[in-house]
Amino acid sequence: MRKITAGLAITLDGVVESPSSWMLFDDEMNAVISEGIGRSDAILLGRRTYLQFARLWPSLGSDVPLADFMNSTPKYIVSSTLGTLDWANSSLVTGDLAAELARLRDQPGKNIQVPGSPTLVRSLLRDGLLDELSLMIQPIVLGSGMRLFDEMTEQVSLKLVESRTLSTGVLSVTYVLPASG
Repeated sequence: MRKITAGLAITLDGVVESPSSWMLFDDEMNAVISEGIGRSDAILLGRRTYLQFARLWPSLGSDVPLADFMNSTPKYIVSSTLGTLDWANSSLVTGDLAAELARLRDQPGKNIQVPGSPTLVRSLLRDGLLDELSLMIQPIVLGSGMRLFDEMTEQVSLKLVESRTLSTGVLSVTYVLPASG
């Protein structure tokens, strides 16, 4: 059975908004990200992240490994408001999210990766639909911005399964929901 895995950059104070403006990115972090996408063959995105990514990634050539993955991989977009999807290999997910994700999990293949999409990740985590949460904890405090765990009202227990400190001071951590691990 496939797993639904999420990967986000996050600050020490929990901000996940606009990581391109504060994320420490180098070859070491690229290697960690590449490991995650190497275990995936599908992408799950929320509406806002889809719209941002659909403007960015198609303009980058396939010689950029992450762009090649983003552009050529099947993408499942969770939205109740989008009507059409222009980005190649994109399919709309509407209706009963839990049932649709169960169907996707039952298909043969690798993991289903959620890159970014903090609102979707929060929803999946809250509803017990996320199997794995990988965070790149950046050594910075922003003080303001969208936080990953805003609006979470119930406790969610996670089990740490991997951690490493990168040379930049970034902590790469991976958690599973106990029922998944």
